[in-house]
Amino acid sequence: MTNDSMQLSELIEKAGADDFVREMLGFVAQRMMELDVEGRCGAGHGERSEARTNSRNGFRDRDWHTRAGTVALRIPKLRSGSYFPPFLEPRRTSEKALAAVIQEAYVQGISTRSVDDLVKAMGMTGISKSQVSRLCAEIDERVHGFLERPIEGDWPYLWIDATYVKVREGGRIISVAVIIAIGANTQGRREVLGLKVGASEAEPFWTDFLRSLTRRGLRGVKLVISDAHEGLKAAMRKVISATWQRCRVHFMRNLLVHAPKGQRGVVSALVRTIFAQTSEKAARAQWHVVADQLQERFPKIGKLMTDAEQDVLAHMSFPREHHSKIYSTNPIERLNGEIKRRTDVVGIFPNEAAIVRLVGALLLEQNDEWALCRRYMSLETLAELGDNPSVSLPAVAD
Repeated sequence: MTNDSMQLSELIEKAGADDFVREMLGFVAQRMMELDVEGRCGAGHGERSEARTNSRNGFRDRDWHTRAGTVALRIPKLRSGSYFPPFLEPRRTSEKALAAVIQEAYVQGISTRSVDDLVKAMGMTGISKSQVSRLCAEIDERVHGFLERPIEGDWPYLWIDATYVKVREGGRIISVAVIIAIGANTQGRREVLGLKVGASEAEPFWTDFLRSLTRRGLRGVKLVISDAHEGLKAAMRKVISATWQRCRVHFMRNLLVHAPKGQRGVVSALVRTIFAQTSEKAARAQWHVVADQLQERFPKIGKLMTDAEQDVLAHMSFPREHHSKIYSTNPIERLNGEIKRRTDVVGIFPNEAAIVRLVGALLLEQNDEWALCRRYMSLETLAELGDNPSVSLPAVAD
């Protein structure tokens, strides 16, 4: 239990400054006050009950200054007596306890028992286990609502990548794949489009994931950027009619494995001359030159290059302004790095639901940040990729 507490504390400290945590602090604090007052009144808001012992009398506003930022609270008022939430004092302890409620809900898969213990530690009274379960379910609903929302518009670019986390299953600890998809639409905006957890990356798993995206409305995909997952490639042919771009960064790693350690710098420099070309025609010509040179000394590298040409250079047929963003999975790798930073603190998840809860919350937060940023790609460079080209209408005469 000590190790679990230390891990949870570390997770809270690392997440303490996040906008998401501040938002959820406010959400959880508000709901806990509502549930506490409901217990003190003996009935819910507006509920007719013979067990009622008190009634509400509006709210009073109060700013709660936390290390995660200022949280605006609406403290319920009672007709008989007064109410002040115990968790507001002392501040430092209450902030940690509230953050723990949030993180525990994610990490422990909505553990009513764990959250209830934390609520009692904060000095709250009158909250039943069913109310705690409802509170946690409301938090969970926000994440699932985000992950299951409709996908609208055309999405010419789709990045897909996987990271791995550990989870308990049937008394064993296993590694599972956490698949994430992000897309860029014809408005130049990036969004997180999907998340799925599975025990393998076989074709049925990928097929189910891609079909779930299309059922939610994914359309207009022109290029899918990923690592060389055979299952994904097979699933793409079934579900999405799009070109596949093999991640250039992953390709280079796979290529250099077949070169002697002392020659890797030379091989890398030769291959990079291909990517320095400014046109598709020049890049393909240079690819053949380099492949022929390497074939003589490193037959395995020469064959790998021959087999991978179409996939690695697929991005060259798209607008040049987009090349730096679509030749690799780098845009999603940064997101995976943040996910690993959080999940490594947790260590072993109790179930898959807890993985979706924590990772989904991080994705929701990242998606909100992207929504506030400037466009990832310009509208002018994306115009030719849409399935529904814009039409210019003549001006209306006065």
